Amino acid sequence: MHYSQDRNTRALLSHSVCGLAWSRWSKMSSSGWILAVCLVVLEGSRYAVWAEEGSGSERNCSAIPPYLPPTAVNTTLRLRDLRASMIPLNISAYIIPATDAHLSEYIAPRDARLAWMSGFTGSAGTAVITQNKAVLWTDSRYWIQAERQMDCNWELLRDASIRSITNWLILEIPEGDQVGFDPFLFSVDIFDIYNTNLAPAGRILKSIPDNLVDKIWTNRPPLPPDNPTHLPDSVIERTWPMKVDQIRAQISDNPYKPTAVLLSALDETAWLFNLRGNDIPFNPFFYSYTLLSMDEIWLFVHTERITEELKVYLNTTCYHSYCVQLLEYSSVRSYLQSYLQRPNVRVWVGTEYTNQALYELITPEDKLLTSTYSPVLTTKAVKDATEQRILKEAHVRDAVAVMQLLMWLEKKVPEGTENELTAAHFVDQCRSKQKNSRGPSFETISASGPNAALAHYSPSNETARKLSVDEMYLVDSGGQYLDGTTDITRTVHWGKPTDFQKEAYTRVLMGNIEISRIIFPAGTRGVNMEMLGRRALWEVGLNYGHGTGHGVGNYFGVHEWPVGFQSNNIPFQEGMFTSIEPGYYKENDFGIRIEDIAVTVPATTKYGNNYLTFETVSLVPYDRKLINTSLLSPEQLHWLNKYYETIQSVVGRELERQGLKEEYDWMMKHTAPFLTAGASAVISSVTLLVTVLPSVLLHNLL
Repeated sequence: MHYSQDRNTRALLSHSVCGLAWSRWSKMSSSGWILAVCLVVLEGSRYAVWAEEGSGSERNCSAIPPYLPPTAVNTTLRLRDLRASMIPLNISAYIIPATDAHLSEYIAPRDARLAWMSGFTGSAGTAVITQNKAVLWTDSRYWIQAERQMDCNWELLRDASIRSITNWLILEIPEGDQVGFDPFLFSVDIFDIYNTNLAPAGRILKSIPDNLVDKIWTNRPPLPPDNPTHLPDSVIERTWPMKVDQIRAQISDNPYKPTAVLLSALDETAWLFNLRGNDIPFNPFFYSYTLLSMDEIWLFVHTERITEELKVYLNTTCYHSYCVQLLEYSSVRSYLQSYLQRPNVRVWVGTEYTNQALYELITPEDKLLTSTYSPVLTTKAVKDATEQRILKEAHVRDAVAVMQLLMWLEKKVPEGTENELTAAHFVDQCRSKQKNSRGPSFETISASGPNAALAHYSPSNETARKLSVDEMYLVDSGGQYLDGTTDITRTVHWGKPTDFQKEAYTRVLMGNIEISRIIFPAGTRGVNMEMLGRRALWEVGLNYGHGTGHGVGNYFGVHEWPVGFQSNNIPFQEGMFTSIEPGYYKENDFGIRIEDIAVTVPATTKYGNNYLTFETVSLVPYDRKLINTSLLSPEQLHWLNKYYETIQSVVGRELERQGLKEEYDWMMKHTAPFLTAGASAVISSVTLLVTVLPSVLLHNLL
C-alpha cells in the first residue's frame, strides 16, 4: 500500500477501530481494491484510510467512508499545529499564498508552504486556515489536481479572485477580528486589494514577518548548496556595468527624482549582474535583492556562496560607483531602513514584485516612488541584438529535440509500451544532448486523453497514463540553454481523430496563426489583440480558461514578465519575445494547446512606419492529421506554408549539421506544403514522392 507523508501516523491512530470497520466491509466484493477503508474519528476530524486501488483518482468526501486517492496527503497534524500557533497571536485566520519572498511563480522546495500545508502542488493558489476550516482557492487549471491531492480536511473553492477570499473571510470571522499574513509573501498591490476589501468590513490584516508555517515545518528543505556564477562573454552584449548605466540613466531622467531603485524579483538582480544560480527548480536564479543608487550598489545575498572569482567580477573590494557591496540576504530590511534615514532620499519600487515587508518600511510617503514594474523589468523585456540572435539559435536546437520526441512516439505508441512519464523523460534526454543544455525549463506537461484536459497536468508514477493511438496527446515542454529558454506545446493524434477533435484543433491553430500574422502599431498592448486567439473558437461556442501568452527569457524564467497578452502586461516593442498559446479542453476527454514562441519584428506596410508583427521562432510542425484545411482562410494557409518553408530551411540545416538523417526525413514529410483547397491536410503527389520516400529509395530510383 502506498502512503503519503504522515499517513503512517494516521494509520496507527485509527488501528483500534479498524477491526469493527473490517467486520462490516469485509463482506463487500474485493474486486478492484485490496484493503477495506477504515473510518475513524480523532479530535473532531474524519479520516479515511484507503486502498491502493479505489473508485477513482479524485477524492470523494461525501462517500461513507470518504474515499481518498493515493495521491492525497494527510494534513491533520499540520493543521493542528498551525492552529495552535495562531492562538497566542490573536488571529482568527491565516493566509498562505503559493509564492516566496520575491513573489516568484516557480519557487524552491523550501518555500512551498502551501503545498506542505495542503498537499496541493499547483503553481497558483491561496489557502486560508481558521480554527475550524481550511480552504483552498485556485483557478480552473488546477481544480481536478486539487481534488486529487487534498484530503477531506480541506474545502476547494473554484475561484481564484481575492474578492472571493475576502468575502469568505468577512462571512467566517467576526468584525474586529484579525487576519494574519506574512508580509514577505504579499506584493504591494495584493496587500492593497486585501486591505481595501477587508478594512471597511472591520476585519484587520495583521503583518507577521515570522512565517507560521516555517515554525512548524519539520524537515524543511535547506538552502541549495550551489554558488551563483556569471555568464560567459559569448552570450553577453551588455556587461553588468553597462546595464547599471542604463538603469541609472532612467533613475536620473525620472521627473520624480528617485535616488535609488530597489530590486526584489530574482530575475532583476540576475539580469543586472549577468549572474545565474540554482536555487529555484527549472529557473537559474539565486536568492537576492539589490539596492542601486547613482553612486553605490548593494547586493543582498548569502555571502558565503560568493566565490573569490565572483568577488573580483563584481568589484567587491573597492568603493566607487561600480563596486558592489555584498551584504547578508537577511539584512535587507534593516539596511533599507538605514538608507531611508539618510536625508533627501527617495526609493523607486515596482509594486508588482516588491513585497509588503519591504514596502511598509518606506515612510514617509515622500521617500517613496512607485511604478507597476521596475526599470529593470521593462528594460530586460526588450532583447538586444545578441540576445535575439542566440535565443533564436537555442530554439532551432530545441526544435531538433522536440522532433526527435514526436518521431519516437510515432514509432513506439502503436506498440503500447510507453506512457506519459516515459515520454516526458525522453524529451528531457533529447534536450540534454543539445549544445548548451542546462536542463528543462519547467516540469514537462505530458498528458494523454482526459489528463490533457487539465491545462497544467504533469505525470507522476501514480497518474501516468499509457499512450494510445485512440487518444489525443499533448506535450508542453521546454529547455534551459546557456543562450536561451524555450517553451513549446504540440498536440497530436496517432490514430483516427473524431471530426470534433479535428475542428477544435484547427480552430485553436487558427487562433495561433491569427495572432502570429497580425500587423500592429508599435506600443500596442497584447490585451488588445488577445481575442484574435479566441475568435475562431468563440464562433462555435468554445473557449479556454488560461492566458494566451507570456514572455520568455535568455536562460531565465520560462514565464518572463511583463511581456504578454494580459491587461497588466506592457505594450509590445521591437525585440520582445512572447509565447502564443491558445487551446481548448474538453473535461474528462481531451485537451488541445498549440504554443509557439515569437519575437516582435518590424513589419513593412504600404503607408505607415513603426509597425510590428510576430516572427515565430519555435520551429516544429503541427499534426497535419488534425488540421481541417477547409476551415482555414487562404491567408492562414499561406502563413502555414511559409512557416513550414522556414522549418525546412532553418531546422533542416541543423539536422544535417548534426547528421540526423532519419529526423530530417521525418521533418520534410511533416512540413510538406498544403494545397489551397480541400477538406483535409492533403499534399500533392509530387511533394509526397520527394518528401516521404526514403532517400535511399530515391537514390536507387535515380
